[in-house]
Amino acid sequence: MIFFPLKMFVVWITTLLLLLNAARGRQVCYERLGCFTDIPPWSGIPGRQLAGLPSSPEDVNTSFFLFTKDNIINYQKISATNPSTIKTTNFRPHRKTRFIIHGHLAGPDLPWIANMCRLMLLTEDVNCILADWTGGSSGLYTTAVNNVRIVGAELVYLVNFLEKDYGYSPANIHFIGHSLGAHAAGEAGRRKPGIGRITGLDPAGPLFQYTPTMVRLDPSDAKFVDIIHTHAGHLFFDFAPGILQTCGHLDFYPNGGKKMPGCKQLRVPPATRDINDLMREYRSIACGHKRSLRYYAESIVTPNGFVGYQCKTYRAFVLGKCFPCPKEGCPLMGHYADRFSNKTEKEEQNIYLNTGACPPYARWRKEIHVRVSATEIMKGNIDVALTGTNGIRKEYTIDKGTFKPGTTYLNYIDTEVSGNISKVEFLWKKHVRVLWPWDRAAEHVANPGALLRLGEERYAYPLWQPSASARAQFFHQQQETLAQLSTKALLPNWSYQLLSI
Repeated sequence: MIFFPLKMFVVWITTLLLLLNAARGRQVCYERLGCFTDIPPWSGIPGRQLAGLPSSPEDVNTSFFLFTKDNIINYQKISATNPSTIKTTNFRPHRKTRFIIHGHLAGPDLPWIANMCRLMLLTEDVNCILADWTGGSSGLYTTAVNNVRIVGAELVYLVNFLEKDYGYSPANIHFIGHSLGAHAAGEAGRRKPGIGRITGLDPAGPLFQYTPTMVRLDPSDAKFVDIIHTHAGHLFFDFAPGILQTCGHLDFYPNGGKKMPGCKQLRVPPATRDINDLMREYRSIACGHKRSLRYYAESIVTPNGFVGYQCKTYRAFVLGKCFPCPKEGCPLMGHYADRFSNKTEKEEQNIYLNTGACPPYARWRKEIHVRVSATEIMKGNIDVALTGTNGIRKEYTIDKGTFKPGTTYLNYIDTEVSGNISKVEFLWKKHVRVLWPWDRAAEHVANPGALLRLGEERYAYPLWQPSASARAQFFHQQQETLAQLSTKALLPNWSYQLLSI
């Protein structure tokens, strides 16, 4: 009888030790980079049900490839563990240094990402370093998430070396991270205070969204943090891999931040709820997620493009509630976001703008007021053709429907026409219904080159039914005439007054 209580005591002690060990979590240490643990918030918290520890630095194999004006085409590999590789390269401590850090399964995109360095070097004299960690990002998404900390530690190891041996200030460092690369940049900033700037290009959402700031990119990770959200949402609801919440000083949401023009709407495959399967599936068609890279790359060579407007919501922006820019100006999304004077005045500033569906993506917002004078109500479209000082001419619809005499019509358009407007043309499209000769009646078709006029004469055609071949022949003959019906022409007895643009 005396052995039973002793046995129970041993079981209790063993259970307690197991619980204490679980609370402490596991830990792995590496000589150069320090120790890593899996205790909360790194795992086991809501939104981050993640197990495991980072892979070894050798497996992640973070490599740094340097591009400068002296070697725009061919990179030079540098390493803080081999100082001579830096001494013999074109790295110069008087230059600003920009790092570009890729995300999950980015191997095929590395040549394109390297071109971002080349674009920078066409416009500025910098050290541009591509951080390649494909060894740690090419497997499962959950494994890559754990390896983000290794990449962050490797970045800091290099920055510390540059600071110690070259007197290089962390304030001259700019980390540009895409997807998981954004959080790797955030991890580096958490470990190394004083980093000048971090740009997050659609930071990854799964296992980071609404987690503590220690885990993800946030405004405290650098003196200035700017974010571009291009496919933000929730992975299991929107099939969206980007983080939705604000996590910078300036958070840009182009086109609302969720669906990009020119990208197909994606849906969650119904057969799986596994995060690794979903992220692998998404990677094959990651149009929206990659748009942040495309926008940033174009912004490098478009220094006055991608003007953003501070608004509470995207709907308010669409309705023009935040136009025009205030006296302190508007921030620019992308490479030149740091030119905004109030960039760090407060955190989590929501910025909205629209882009095009294909390159060039940059658009410039114009507000147009038009007053119409007439003697009667008409139906149609009021269009304008804008020509900019850059020579680009584009047509836009200001309003359509029924127009009343003396009424002013307002619209906001996002145009490819940059700078000042050198020419404005007012165009009119009358709503005309085309009826074929075998219908009971048809509107008179204006002769080629004629202006569409009020009160066009109607006349009846006899009712008849031609053969299928006759119909086809008539259809082809009418193509030019149909084009004339949609031709926009100024209505001679209407006048237009441009109030503002």
